[in-house]
Amino acid sequence: MSLIEDYAMIGDLQTAALIDRTGSVDWMCLPRFDSPACFAALVGEQDNGHWRVAPVSGGTCTSRRYLPDTLVLESTWRTPEGEVQVLDLMPPRGKQPDVVRIVVGVSGAVTVRSELRLRFGNGRIKPWVEHGDQDTDAVAGPDRVHLATPVPMHGQDWATVGETTVHAGDRVPFVLTWSPSNYPTPDAVDAEKALADTVTFWQAWSARGTLTGPVREDAQRSLITLKALTYGPTGGIVAAPTTSLPESIGGVRNWDYRFCWLRDAGMTLQALLAGGYADEAVAWREWLLRAVAGDPSTLQIMYGIDGRRWLPEGELPWLSGYEGSTPVRTGNGASEQLQIDVYGETLDALALTRNAELSSSDDAWALQSALMEHLEGAWQDKDNGLWEMRGPTQDFVHSKVMAWVAADRMARAAQRFDLPGPRGRWADLRDTIHAQVCENGYDADRNTFTQAYGSKDLDAALLLLGRVGFLQPDDPRLVGTIEAVQADLGRGDGFVLRYDTHDGDDGLAGHEGVFVACSFWLVDALVGIGRHQEARRLYDRLLGLRNDVGLLSEEWDPVAQRHLGNTPQAFSHFTLVGSAVTVHEGVLRRSDQPPPQADQP
Repeated sequence: MSLIEDYAMIGDLQTAALIDRTGSVDWMCLPRFDSPACFAALVGEQDNGHWRVAPVSGGTCTSRRYLPDTLVLESTWRTPEGEVQVLDLMPPRGKQPDVVRIVVGVSGAVTVRSELRLRFGNGRIKPWVEHGDQDTDAVAGPDRVHLATPVPMHGQDWATVGETTVHAGDRVPFVLTWSPSNYPTPDAVDAEKALADTVTFWQAWSARGTLTGPVREDAQRSLITLKALTYGPTGGIVAAPTTSLPESIGGVRNWDYRFCWLRDAGMTLQALLAGGYADEAVAWREWLLRAVAGDPSTLQIMYGIDGRRWLPEGELPWLSGYEGSTPVRTGNGASEQLQIDVYGETLDALALTRNAELSSSDDAWALQSALMEHLEGAWQDKDNGLWEMRGPTQDFVHSKVMAWVAADRMARAAQRFDLPGPRGRWADLRDTIHAQVCENGYDADRNTFTQAYGSKDLDAALLLLGRVGFLQPDDPRLVGTIEAVQADLGRGDGFVLRYDTHDGDDGLAGHEGVFVACSFWLVDALVGIGRHQEARRLYDRLLGLRNDVGLLSEEWDPVAQRHLGNTPQAFSHFTLVGSAVTVHEGVLRRSDQPPPQADQP
């Protein structure tokens, strides 16, 4: 089985496919990010669905890269018989999703094999397949997949296979198209035109960015990745395109991340605005407003890509899991948890868009006021916290701090923009929360804030105390907290855990790797207190965790030296962009302060 870092991603702004270094598409959901997978070998076996296009001699590609400023993947095999490349892409969505694979002969004569093993229903259902002269149709229930290629294909061991010898200068296309099974045969796709159009789309999008010089070199691939994780019809951004890639190999911390988390909103907006992508920031803000609309008491921590709320968690027992890590899950039960911090993160994100002078409306302010009114009566409740712990609820310090953020942002907005609301009451609440957190969430003996009231444990979320403005950079309690997190949660080369899992104190068994985003938070925190050289060293080490095509998963195992968790992870990439700007500017901006590149769209 391939390592998590062996996977590259292609996508069409509505779904994505993961391709390993052997040329195998091992994960793809059609027609949307959150649809059942038709290739599920990533979290199962080869018989759960995959599509490999590679030399018959097999093995991993010699090298691979994305074509400059695009999401077009180029994999190269140098064999004793010659050299071939495979170009993989998904054109931005037209009428239907297409996967285009073009084999390019570079030198010699190399025999290439295509092995297509479709399994609908998350790797469970074998389709009915019919082979034509230059096409193949596969149907099962609501799904239909059409493969068009000049290579003769035939059935073998419940797969569709074909071989062709590719000479220098040859270009052999394979085009796979999904459609509802009751629809007629989809329109033919010109593979070369699709390639040209896709390159043009991504390079034009990249050219819109405003970052330049070294910061662009560090951040642009992450910005392209965030764009690729965006569900175009709504502007929602999935946390990752995968489910159940484990936080601990062989463990049970395997979650479905094909949804949109509210807590990602502010950091995603910061990253998009820093890159100059105001249109995408507006689309994400509009998704956010639609998703949270309704009764403030029913605010969820996450929503579907279209804003739906019902995300029931289930298990897929026919899948063996990535390296035996079970269960494989769909849906996410954490969507039903109480997490007070999401009120603050939502209002912080909306404050950022207002401060960046992105278009706003009275309806948005009315919704924010309703959320704040509910929070005024709920902020003292115990909750499950930022990390969605499935154990007992607690008074998490980060949750209380984000309640402070909510009150602070509302009081500031009402004052600065002369908006209606009880600005004095909100300011008083801000002071009350601040005093309570400093009284109950601070360990004076160790000079550090703690994970929860009455706890001795620490939490990497405490690294955000300076970023959100709860403490000033010269506050000794902030410096003490950063140093305590480094000492207690540090794991090799300066990386940090989210928190110490204590073999199940959070309701689950097993340890996990260091959380990539938290380590970028540490970079930002170190800049904030003036430790620029230390921050730069850690930042450079974190950049080194990216795989060969610039992607990051959720976590890093410092012992096994490998990626863990769902991939590519939006949380890791938007914090990378934020830290790139912070390190190169030498300034930590408050979370509601727009970067200088933010312009009115």
